[in-house]
Amino acid sequence: MFQFSTKAQTLEDLKAHLKNASIVPQVHFSVEAWRTGRADLLDTIRETFAERTLIVRSSCQREDSEHASNAGAFLSLLDVAAGNVADAIEAVIDAYGTPEPGDQVLVQPMLSNVVRAGVAFSHDPSTAAPYRIVNWTEDGDTTAATSGKPVRSWQQAALSARPAPGILQPVMALLEELLDLAGGQAVDVEFAVAPDESGIERLWLLQARPLILQAPQQRPEAQKQLLEDIETVVDRNMRPHPFVKGARAVFGVMPDWNPAEIIGLRPRPLALSLYRELITDSIWAYQRHNYGYRNLRSCPLMLHFHGLPYIDVRLSFNSFVPADLDDSLADRLVDYYIGRLLDEPALHDKIEFEIVLSCYSLDIDTRQSALQNAGFSDREMLSIKQALRRLTNNIIDPKKGLWMTDAAKLDTLERRRNELFAADTTAIDRIYWLLEDTKRYGTLPFAGLARAGFVAVQLLRSLEQVGIFTSRDTDLFMQSVSTVTSRMTIDRAKLAKPVFLQHYGHLRPGTYDINSLRYDEAPDFYFDWSQRPEAAEAAPAFMVSLEQMRAIANLLEHHELSTDPVGLFDFMHAGIEMREQAKFAFTRNLSDILSLLQDLGEQHGFSRDELSYCDIGVVKELQIAALGTRDVLARSIESGYARYQDTLKLSLPPLLQSTDDIWGFEYPGISPNFITQGSVTAPVGDLDRHDDLAGKIVCIPNADPGFDWLFSRNIAGLITAWGGSNSHMAIRAGELGMPSVIGAGEANYTKWEAARVLHINCAGKLVDVIE
Repeated sequence: MFQFSTKAQTLEDLKAHLKNASIVPQVHFSVEAWRTGRADLLDTIRETFAERTLIVRSSCQREDSEHASNAGAFLSLLDVAAGNVADAIEAVIDAYGTPEPGDQVLVQPMLSNVVRAGVAFSHDPSTAAPYRIVNWTEDGDTTAATSGKPVRSWQQAALSARPAPGILQPVMALLEELLDLAGGQAVDVEFAVAPDESGIERLWLLQARPLILQAPQQRPEAQKQLLEDIETVVDRNMRPHPFVKGARAVFGVMPDWNPAEIIGLRPRPLALSLYRELITDSIWAYQRHNYGYRNLRSCPLMLHFHGLPYIDVRLSFNSFVPADLDDSLADRLVDYYIGRLLDEPALHDKIEFEIVLSCYSLDIDTRQSALQNAGFSDREMLSIKQALRRLTNNIIDPKKGLWMTDAAKLDTLERRRNELFAADTTAIDRIYWLLEDTKRYGTLPFAGLARAGFVAVQLLRSLEQVGIFTSRDTDLFMQSVSTVTSRMTIDRAKLAKPVFLQHYGHLRPGTYDINSLRYDEAPDFYFDWSQRPEAAEAAPAFMVSLEQMRAIANLLEHHELSTDPVGLFDFMHAGIEMREQAKFAFTRNLSDILSLLQDLGEQHGFSRDELSYCDIGVVKELQIAALGTRDVLARSIESGYARYQDTLKLSLPPLLQSTDDIWGFEYPGISPNFITQGSVTAPVGDLDRHDDLAGKIVCIPNADPGFDWLFSRNIAGLITAWGGSNSHMAIRAGELGMPSVIGAGEANYTKWEAARVLHINCAGKLVDVIE
């Protein structure tokens, strides 16, 4: 079996074995040899490489070992002229500090006309799963993949029958060869594709070393079994269905009730089961049907693939079709939406703004032009427009809008919650009824008010699209909206700590995560009580001119919308504000459910962390069955923990377009949402150092409202990995006029979070790493 050594020795030893790649010629020597035979070594380098431009590389015993890679810890110098090689060697040795006897220096010629370069792993470094991962660039930069620059990324299961793209197949063959030579030991390689001296394009191995894993390797056969399970479910759900429009399905982590934003890509079983119970199994469909969309009741919106949550986008598209639209036209419309998404997958987190027509707006004709280009007739487009108008009028009507009934249900939620806690009931009884009430009087009206909030934002945007508003007007309107978070900021400045926590203490950064501490469980972590925050500066006044009001009135009349300008602005304010109020209300119940479950678990010897693996369905079972509480919890925790270990080993693309994507995929490009037209340059804050966030750009994984405490820290900007343009944090950032990037995507987020200083330019839709 091949044994890895220093960088230089490994490459030298592989020359005799390697069939799928070439090794760049090299001269290597120990530090001791350089000290005693400098002149002879310079002669050897000169004779071997003549006047070619060189790279002088570290080959230290403290790097590339089986215990630590120390990648990037030592110096390598590129584009070294032949006359400067001695100085470059001395610089590389100096970077070793105190060299050890076996430390070496490696000298090679620089490759020219590089076509492709990158790094490849035999296993996922984070999970030890046998995914073959290739990160590469085609701009000729051999260091791009290791220096944090934008790269392309392909991932493939070890036993995948789907071949890698043709340009990567030689790299895959090289990985398999090295795995075989190393007896299955995980490997990490750097490579380049460039012509040799005769002009023939070759794959060059630049480096090979052991890949340090933090867990035992997953067997390829075990991975294959999990992926075959997923393939079965995906294939079944992708087929045509008699009760669902659309010839095929697509699955995503960001569309609609985007689980990536709310519960994360790999939620623990408790969070996953709660999200299903409270929203995606049935509540979502009841709300859509109540508001005039197609009836999708009994259709779960979210599937999970061994614990990875995905939205059935075909169902989502169905649910945005007006119920009174002709079936054949609805079928064509859903197929068109799916086709658009497949053509532009980067829009997966913007489907309602960029793809779907789910409500009427003042720029409806412009938005419908894409339908005309897709072959829809004038008569069909008129039918769609009229259906959307009827549906939208039922929502925005100033006297009997559907959202008003939903807003009233929040009072019932609060009243019943108080009655439940005042009664002499058990923890199981309270959890059960809090769940039931949260669905009926919490998440159901929240879903309706969220729909109203979306319609409000769409109407607001349309005012800008038709030229009545400027982007500045839109920003000022958003800043004039009073939400829970803006009121929390005000209350934080004037309320005493106990009073503040009584009102806001139920909030937690991970709304569905029992491991996420409530504000009232860790108040000193979330807030600095030693000083009152300064009162926020008053936002610039939002004002509408008489000319704008007349133009809006004329447009409302022309489009036959059942409101006037004042009613429109009242609705837009209320729609956005009540969505946030509803979320605040139902999350109080949800947070209490988690706290009560924690108390119940502790009574039976289970920690908060252990409970995160149980399924919320155990509460229903305990409510109706004569079973031992500890045994039921223990079985659920044990089963959930075992399943979650499989979840952690899996990786799928953000958008699953076919069963092939389960086995291999290229990570798609993401189009982040830039909030406001502002810009900021600031250091990146460390979220764990909560007392040192003022004036900094803060990166958080999702746009959960539980992170609202950040706004009390006077941060300069915000970046989230996941979240849409209509998410809570997007609205809050717009309200504050804070330059923010919502839904950066995993690759961008990882890069920007690791930076020291960033520049966010929202108007230009750019984020630059300054340092």
